[in-house]
Amino acid sequence: RLALERSRSAHEAVRVIAALLERHGQGGRCKEEPAPFCYHNTFLLADRAEAWVLETAGPYWAAQRIAEGSRNISNQLSIGTDITAEHAGLRQRARSQGWWSGDGEFSFAEVFSLEQQPVRMEAAKARYRAGRELLRQHAGRITAETFMGILRDKASGICVDSEGFRTAGSMVSVLPRDPALPCVHFFTATPDPSRSVFKPFVFVDGLKPAPQVMSPSFADDPAKKIPRFQSKVDRRHQLYRQHEAALALMESDPEQGQKLQETLRALERQGLEAARALLAGTLAPAPEELAELFFDCVDAEMKFYK
Repeated sequence: RLALERSRSAHEAVRVIAALLERHGQGGRCKEEPAPFCYHNTFLLADRAEAWVLETAGPYWAAQRIAEGSRNISNQLSIGTDITAEHAGLRQRARSQGWWSGDGEFSFAEVFSLEQQPVRMEAAKARYRAGRELLRQHAGRITAETFMGILRDKASGICVDSEGFRTAGSMVSVLPRDPALPCVHFFTATPDPSRSVFKPFVFVDGLKPAPQVMSPSFADDPAKKIPRFQSKVDRRHQLYRQHEAALALMESDPEQGQKLQETLRALERQGLEAARALLAGTLAPAPEELAELFFDCVDAEMKFYK
């Protein structure tokens, strides 16, 4: 979030995150529960001109510039010897810990990954390999729909709807190289993309807020009390609540669930078609229409749930 706020390019975002890591480190729980669960982070950063992968280990980091083709990440270190930029003390840290002798090529992923990795990390490796293969199968003809399909892939584990949690809100962005064209982002704003709707969003002046996807606030929030997370609150927003009810219908009444799913996919196709026309220059909506686009799509989705 801070990189988005403070950066004008993907490369600048790398520098912002790296500086924050070096100054503050990282940590914090990933689940709203008393039992600690945390991990360090990997980022995909892209603008109209280029893309970067930034991977981290505490305050240390390595970054790789992606000049062409496709690239994916999945809860593990994946930058090997192809390092474009790195923490100034990265290799000295590795030598001082006995992780690297200093001889031969330096692979960030090999040196900074755990020798004995937990089962969760082995699953991440499988997702990473599957994502890379799915991208390879579509090489040269990748579209927004391609990414949506990959994010919905259950066989690979990329889309999870069990194991105690569902894959969270998913996002696909189209960033045209031509600065005269708008960037179009598609958000589900609900978990399990296999049964969610990707809805278009364009940044313009005068955006109409979408309170249907805003999580409620709490005066006595357990996330802000010390000790933290000693109680639970319901953070689901309106769309999330109705989406969960729809998932329950799909599971309890497959016939009705299939009809609802087809209706939702039709809504998604409308958004994709409108985005294609916008990017092709065959559609020129008024600024106020773009400002209300995401709100209107969320509102339409909620009406179908009712």
